[in-house]
Amino acid sequence: MALLSLRDVRIRDGVGERDVVNGVSFDLAPGRVVGIVGESGSGKTLTCRAVLGILPEHFTVAGGTIELAGRDTATLTQREWTALRGATISAVFQDPASYLNPSLTVGSQIAEVVRVKKGAGRREAKRRAVELLSAVRLHDPELSYRQYPHELSGGMLQRVLIAAAIAADPQVLIADEATTALDVTVQAEILDLLADLRERTGLALVVVSHDLAVVAQLCDEVLVLRAGETVEQGPTEQILFAPRHEYTRLLITEHEQYGLDRVMDRELDHVG
Repeated sequence: MALLSLRDVRIRDGVGERDVVNGVSFDLAPGRVVGIVGESGSGKTLTCRAVLGILPEHFTVAGGTIELAGRDTATLTQREWTALRGATISAVFQDPASYLNPSLTVGSQIAEVVRVKKGAGRREAKRRAVELLSAVRLHDPELSYRQYPHELSGGMLQRVLIAAAIAADPQVLIADEATTALDVTVQAEILDLLADLRERTGLALVVVSHDLAVVAQLCDEVLVLRAGETVEQGPTEQILFAPRHEYTRLLITEHEQYGLDRVMDRELDHVG
């Protein structure tokens, strides 16, 4: 059964009086990865915010349905949303520093998630936080627990944010441009970490990126968005190796110089 199901979702800008996302549909099953690609302004992040129930002011879901773990999100109260976020669905965004409190250690912030969402005591929450920091492959989790955000690199902060995001054992994780600000080596490590989490826990992922190399490495299915419309959708291999839409072909051509060609060569070798 799909953990997350979108059917013909439309998102409306109440100020501009227009639909900015028009007709997005996909199903996400346990352990599967759906990628959403497109330029800035294509509607990728708004779609994810709609799924999380955190659309910016003036934006509303104007049509279609979003079902999360079998529940129509349009019927959820604020309290039910609060209970679902973190525990059923969670997210990692582009700038981890803006989602962490600079005056608290990163470990205490993860422990607080465990306490609130899992009802753990203080000692158990700390133990679990250290365990999570180890799970996201931080070299010295005990030391990392005691450090403040400004003491960690961008890649380490992103790992901390992933640890916080999975602290309450969600079934679905949205990674919205989660590796964009990182250098290529660290980006590869984070992608490998996400793939490992998927393998070990059955975590389902929605990966949002303008980088097709990221999508090629992780995703089973891809949606290509342009100006709020899905111009192409299908299995990753089909989209990358036999794109039907001119816009998709343009994206592939643009990204080949950034490493997509190497990823595609590896995929071909794997298939062969």
